[in-house]
Amino acid sequence: MQVYEYKLDGSKAQYSAIDEAVRIVQFIRNKCLRLWMDERGISKNDLQCYCAELAKEYPFATRLNSQARQASADRAWFAISRFYDNCKNHKPGKKGYPKFQHDNRSIEYKTTGWRLSPDGKHITITDGCGIGHLRLVGNPKQKIAAFPPQQIKRVRIVRRADGYYAQFGVKAERAIVHQPTGKQVGIDVGLKAYYTDSEGKTVDNPRQYRKAEQKLKRLHRQLSRKQKKSQNRKKARKQLARAHLQVHRQREDFARKTASTLVSSHDVIAYENLQIRNMVRNHHLAKSIHDAGWGTFICWVKAYGQMHNVPILAVAPHFTSQECSACSALVKKSLSMRTHICPSCGVILDRDHNAARNILAKALACTLGHRETFGSPENAWGEMASTHTPKGATSKSPR
Repeated sequence: MQVYEYKLDGSKAQYSAIDEAVRIVQFIRNKCLRLWMDERGISKNDLQCYCAELAKEYPFATRLNSQARQASADRAWFAISRFYDNCKNHKPGKKGYPKFQHDNRSIEYKTTGWRLSPDGKHITITDGCGIGHLRLVGNPKQKIAAFPPQQIKRVRIVRRADGYYAQFGVKAERAIVHQPTGKQVGIDVGLKAYYTDSEGKTVDNPRQYRKAEQKLKRLHRQLSRKQKKSQNRKKARKQLARAHLQVHRQREDFARKTASTLVSSHDVIAYENLQIRNMVRNHHLAKSIHDAGWGTFICWVKAYGQMHNVPILAVAPHFTSQECSACSALVKKSLSMRTHICPSCGVILDRDHNAARNILAKALACTLGHRETFGSPENAWGEMASTHTPKGATSKSPR
């Protein structure tokens, strides 16, 4: 699926109706989870049928569209099935036992409960929640077109810090004719540079959070000084949330553009299969690792690799920084040593450049390559989920 997103323009009463519908979705999801906890042998179909019982028992739940209630039950079953899969695969550490939701921000409709205007600029929510007629707002360069209703499989309304948005899940395939370049590259992500490739080229790390850190600290201080449950505190909280949202969008935009440029200019791309979740346990580097957004970047590289039909190969990160790319000698170095100097063959390279060359060599040798080739978990919308690490992969020291 392809996801098209537009901002919604409505009245305060309509926004309040959306918030009420979101609370109903959260209520149904939590009730389905409680049913699974209390009774044994509950299946996905049982949760779907339970939605009809909830609508009869609670009159406010009847206002929500029936398919939206079923989508809420699907959310509960997604958390349950993920917990089952983690237990079955013997995932180390916590297995992710399902929890009750208290901060839901979206409501999802399937093929009913909404109606799109012929010009594609307005959407009407037709269930009993009273949301009504809403205008779709796009940026000046964005063309709002009327999608064929039979191709729209999902409509989701999302509440964010700066307003409400509508997402359309359209069943369509996006294929790009890739122009062969004959170039094969390995990339080594880091903190000093966003990534370094096997040809020695680097992309500067934008460090969006670091640049906005002083502003965020000031907004945090202003929020902490406000009296709790006051209107001024609500305003300060929204202002802080918008600032964090801006940083998130900047990081996402940079990762997406950088990934598109990388994939369109190469025929084969190799990267390290890092366990970022374990790497951020280093409290000295956790903030910088999160700011770099390696997982987001790799997900977009995989996504554009599928569109361009370009192989994206993942290799294990063992000794990519320590091994010499010229003679394969093991040259141990600490994290502070940024230059690779091989005593065996005398080659002198930047640490990240040497690692990128090793990553490409591993992928082409097919020893540990082809793991997670085009592999990226996707949700029901076709969106890229968080970076997945196969069982047995190891972490690597950050740059």
